[in-house]
Amino acid sequence: MERTNARTTNSARGIVLVLCAGILWGTTGTAQSFSPAGLSPYWVGALRLSIAAAFFAAYAAMGPGRITASLAGIDWRRAILAGACMAGYNLAFFAGVKATGVAIGTALALGSGPIWAGLLQIPGGGAPSRGWWAGTLLAVGGGILLVLGRGGALQADPAGVALCLAAGFAYALYAILNKHMVHRAEPAIVTLAVFSVAAAIALPAAGVWAGPLDITGRGWAIVAFLGIAATGVAYLLFSSGLRGITAASGVSLALMEPVTAFLLAIVVVGEHPGPAAYAGLAALLGGLALVIRSEVAVDQADSRRLRRRSCSCR
Repeated sequence: MERTNARTTNSARGIVLVLCAGILWGTTGTAQSFSPAGLSPYWVGALRLSIAAAFFAAYAAMGPGRITASLAGIDWRRAILAGACMAGYNLAFFAGVKATGVAIGTALALGSGPIWAGLLQIPGGGAPSRGWWAGTLLAVGGGILLVLGRGGALQADPAGVALCLAAGFAYALYAILNKHMVHRAEPAIVTLAVFSVAAAIALPAAGVWAGPLDITGRGWAIVAFLGIAATGVAYLLFSSGLRGITAASGVSLALMEPVTAFLLAIVVVGEHPGPAAYAGLAALLGGLALVIRSEVAVDQADSRRLRRRSCSCR
């Protein structure tokens, strides 16, 4: 009984942690709207990865044990691939948004991520339930309607669309790899390894694509917030949450990000979205509720199987 109660607690905790991560991610767009016009988005992405890596190093240093010893126990093949995925996600997303516009780019990247995550789990025998698919598709559709309903330039550049879909794929693969690693090592150590690799890839790429870094004091303040709060704390919460829920549910619940961005755009930026955006918000929240219900149902089914197995052993 204690074991099944622990599973249910871990599941609920995982759901809450990932939703909190989505809320922090949702502050990214509003924060970037205050950044200097001349600051390249490629440098924003690379710098926030680097600052996040420094945050994880500082956080891990406060824990028990030596960081070097903890890093030695990491599955570095998965960590390098996950870091490449994280760097690829940032670079492909910014490049895709630049080509397609913010509305379509964001909708494609965020919307495709959960679908990729569900498809990627099928070969390993961990195919999500019908309830998960129903909730995810409803949430994705609502998210697309919410983003497009906020207005903005719409352009369907084929290369940009491909880049945004690639960003969604990279993020989904990162989540699945991360799920495996956080069950064998502390989330702070895993994120330190992954984001160090990501920063090592993204910084040179930003230099090649955007030229020398030209940043003001206000720019540093923005990327510091993005690196520590919207990336460091957010991904630490996300990685910790994956210990209690599936990777596919984690990616789906991260759609709390556009909900937060939508509310901040109204309150802080002063946007006035149309009815379609509000309809999308309702559909997205309804979809997230279905995903949570599906995750809890799967967890309860696993708990019943454990109870039956425990009783048969006696």
